[in-house]
Amino acid sequence: MKALHGIIVPIVTPFHQDETIDESSLRRLVRFLVSQGVHGIFPCGSQGEFHALTMNERRTILEVVLDEVNGQVLVLAHTGAITTRDSIDLTIHAASAGADAASLIAPFYLRPNAEELYRHFMRVAESTTIPVLAYNNPERAGYSIPARVIGKLAAQKALVGMKDSSGDLGLTLAYMEACPSDFVTFVGRDTLIYAALCCGCVGAVAATANVAPDLAVGIYRAMQNGDYASARELQRQLAPLRQAFALGTFPSVIKEALELVGQPVGPARAPVAALDEGARAELTRILNKMGRVNSL
Repeated sequence: MKALHGIIVPIVTPFHQDETIDESSLRRLVRFLVSQGVHGIFPCGSQGEFHALTMNERRTILEVVLDEVNGQVLVLAHTGAITTRDSIDLTIHAASAGADAASLIAPFYLRPNAEELYRHFMRVAESTTIPVLAYNNPERAGYSIPARVIGKLAAQKALVGMKDSSGDLGLTLAYMEACPSDFVTFVGRDTLIYAALCCGCVGAVAATANVAPDLAVGIYRAMQNGDYASARELQRQLAPLRQAFALGTFPSVIKEALELVGQPVGPARAPVAALDEGARAELTRILNKMGRVNSL
């Protein structure tokens, strides 16, 4: 099993203007990210618009990513869905396609109780031989997975780790404290990479790494080398791009940022629209200050 650590990129899903999948752009972006030293690729996550994809499209995207990565870095397949049945189907496919591990968001739209969540993750874990990680994203799912549920699953080796996108380091620490020492935790809030690594997280699943992988990877490398001052400075440089997410409807900002830095990936699927003129100008200003426009 490839090591679960470092900077994993929740890669965007490139589309043509008619909103069909743009495979050539997807492959190009994978090659670029791998060349920048990222430790893994996370296809069909929230940033990858999994909510707007069919089950078959999710399978196809994972297969394309696996083919292009060709074993160079970890591929962490997102297999989350509203139903346990669909999550199992996607996880079985991920394993057969060659993914290194699977991560799944808690069922969204619904609000399962603790026992239902426990059974959901347990059934998915029992369906596969690849490692399974939980994905906590209360902003998208509408609730947080209770730490006691994660602890119970980790104690039974159903989960090897998790991604916490809550932005609440106290909750992240609660997950870690509820689990055995070999349980791995990734932070999913890009402004907290440095802080999370200080607290014992093994890495980050960082959306901004689509655009600035060198900064995200740099934070991790500096921390590994004990160079905390450099890590803090790189975190400071990365933060404005994450804060710019407020300029548009998720996930339009990263897609427009990629276009501005010379890595076009097309639009988000409707109803998400392009940034308006003012928001695009502000995003351009931020990227210029970061030295990113026309940098690729």
